[in-house]
Amino acid sequence: MRVFGYGDGPHGGHAEITFEGVRVPLENLIATEGDGFAIAQARLGPGRVHHCMRLIGMAERALELMCRRAAARVAFGRPIAEHGVVADWIAEARVRIEQARLLVLKTAWLMDTVGNKEAHTEIQAIKIATPQMAEWVLDKSIQVHGAGGVSQDFPLAQLWTAARTLRLADGPDEVHRAALARREIRRYA
Repeated sequence: MRVFGYGDGPHGGHAEITFEGVRVPLENLIATEGDGFAIAQARLGPGRVHHCMRLIGMAERALELMCRRAAARVAFGRPIAEHGVVADWIAEARVRIEQARLLVLKTAWLMDTVGNKEAHTEIQAIKIATPQMAEWVLDKSIQVHGAGGVSQDFPLAQLWTAARTLRLADGPDEVHRAALARREIRRYA
């Protein structure tokens, strides 16, 4: 399958599979019958941290490209890095990346020290915040690159696609926001 017109690269990507008339012999079950959902859920926390680490890397790459382009591209007689709005985007990008990085590090530390269940609030928080951060940084980097930012000449459009897609993977933002809000409200009910 292709997403926003892109494949998933050399790692095989995603596919649609239809199972018809499939039976699994008892000796081939991973756990007991009916445990599949629990097994799938158990991998989500570490998977979400992995996604967020990749998103931070994407945002770092986008910021690097934005800074290089802003320093090299001249408009109205000076590098666009000297234009206030671009400088603001660069500063804001660094702040947003570091905020997300710290929340992801805290989440990973909690998962290691108290377990995935106790880190659930933070896992949901990074799943909401990190893709949105990366999407924002990538958008500003694309803007600094002009039309080139959406072309194959730079990796930005493909990175933006990956970041935007991760706002849906393992549950959309809205589901995580609703669950996180319920958890917070329970503390005061």
